[in-house]
Amino acid sequence: MNKIRCTWANPANPRYLAYHDTEWGVPCHDELRLFEMLNLEGAQAGLSWETILNKRENYRAAFDQWDARKIAHYDDAKVAELLANPGIVRNRLKVAATITNARAYLTMLDGGLTLDQYLWSHVGGKPIVNRWARGERPARTELSDRISKDLSKRGFKFVGSTIIYAYMQGIGMVDDHDPDCFCHTGR
Repeated sequence: MNKIRCTWANPANPRYLAYHDTEWGVPCHDELRLFEMLNLEGAQAGLSWETILNKRENYRAAFDQWDARKIAHYDDAKVAELLANPGIVRNRLKVAATITNARAYLTMLDGGLTLDQYLWSHVGGKPIVNRWARGERPARTELSDRISKDLSKRGFKFVGSTIIYAYMQGIGMVDDHDPDCFCHTGR
């Protein structure tokens, strides 16, 4: 029997189906993945998530397995190497944003606050479970607006409200699976 999935889950791409089935909307508290996803969502701006997901392993390799301490010290030579890498999106602003985000993230950590603590405090430690009509998810919410503004004040880049709402979905802060999707928490 075929499983009912969200309308966006491309059945022709096994990687995309696996992401939908095992990752999207699943609460994440892993610091490394939270940092990775924040940067991947920023890289996705103006592109499809499927494009970024297909390049995910290339991103991990290119950005030192998302080691923020290494990324924060990237120099012009490393930036040039990244911009020549066909395995990632070669956009100078997005590459620069990842470096800036590593520095902002380290500042956050040095202040005693992890991404996990920061993000999940906005939802009381529990995901918001929505029941939008099939395929009718919003692109942003008041909460994503607030988090976006605060992250910007903390020095993060490519963290607009739409990017942050997609991030919140990807890391499971919100469960926006279609109500009839087999992954929806409230089924």
